Formats: sequence, C-alpha cells, structure tokens
Amino acid sequence: MAVVVNPGLDRSGPSCDIVQLAAVSGHHTLNLFMVPRCQMEPGASRITGFRVRRHRLFLHRRPVLTNSLKEALVSFITFLRMFGRPLLVGHNIRRFDCLVLARVLDEFGLKAAFQAGILGFLDSLPLTRQLLKDSGVHSFKQENLVKTLLGVSYAAHDALGDVQALQKLYWALRPTASQIQQHTFSLDSLCSKCSKDSITRVIIKSKKNVVLFPLELLLNKEH
Repeated sequence: MAVVVNPGLDRSGPSCDIVQLAAVSGHHTLNLFMVPRCQMEPGASRITGFRVRRHRLFLHRRPVLTNSLKEALVSFITFLRMFGRPLLVGHNIRRFDCLVLARVLDEFGLKAAFQAGILGFLDSLPLTRQLLKDSGVHSFKQENLVKTLLGVSYAAHDALGDVQALQKLYWALRPTASQIQQHTFSLDSLCSKCSKDSITRVIIKSKKNVVLFPLELLLNKEH
C-alpha cells in the first residue's frame, strides 16, 4: 500500500491515509487505488507521482479508477481468503505500516474479520539482516536488496511493482520455518507496543504461496 504521510505529524494517526493497495501471490494480483482523505504534500507527489485534483486521483498525470477505503479493505480480506490463512510478511513493517493498517481496519469494524483470515505478520527486515549478516551487504533497503541479490531495478514507489519485486526477493532468500518464526508477530501484540517510527513495505507469505502487499511511505527514508 502507498500511504500519504504529512511530515511532522503522527505517522500512525489520521494524518496518514492509504492511496494504493497491491497484493500478489504467484500470478494472482490485487491492485486498488483510493483518493486519500488527507491533503497530499507536494514532496510526496513528486516522489510517487500521485496527485489529487478535484477529488480525483492521478498517477503520473493519468487518472486512475478508485475505490473507497472500506471497499479496498474488504477486497483485500477477500483476496487473502483465497490462500487459506496466509502469514503477512513485510519489510520493516512493525513501527508504521501495520499501525496504519490496524487503525483503518478498526475504523471500519473490519479488524476481527481480517485477523480471522491470517496467521500473523513477519517482518522481513530483521529476517534479511539475519540471513545476510555475513554477506557484505550494508544497506537493507528493499530496493538495494533487490538490485544486489537479483540484479534488477524496479518502480519502488508503485505498490504493484514493489510487491512483484519483493516476491522474487523472498523466493531468493528461502528462509527456513524456524527463521520465519523468530520474526513473526500479531496485530494485537504490535498495537500493545505502538511506536511512531517509520517503516516501508510489506510482504505476505501463505503456507503454499507468497502474497505481498507493500505499505509504502511517501517519504524518503534510510533503513
């Protein structure tokens, strides 16, 4: 997902809103857009290509079809149910992305339905640091990992391109079950340790498939 963040404000609060939600599992994809309910800062527009004009959303100056946030969340829950109860895996998701997701699920009364359809979350940032600790990799930003390990570049601020690249990265890493277990958590445990620090992207892994959905900040960050 792409999230609009107004600099200097609470990044887990109503100053953030979701603009794009994309998910992928193998060849199955979900890609939805929403008009953000908060004002989009010019810096965010320059980085991502998203702009709002007269209550319409544009991506690189082209209008895109949009859904309401509630419709997108319901579609996301339905998409996840196709894969049983997947484990949602994300790159540095604990401190921001999952907090935004939990807030909007609560807002529309969908948190229980969402949690019933998943096993939990996996943060791939500490996972990759563990797996690659002796590899000589110094930057664990997703873009750098994809370029270093896979030799490709991708559209880092497009949610669909982000998840497709992250799926390939996850498959290349091939973590074991015990390594995965070390970095899993639930929404409830996360919300009991709320933090305002920022975070970037999310992957989702099911028992048999890998599903990815990024929560992408509209800000430049280092990890």
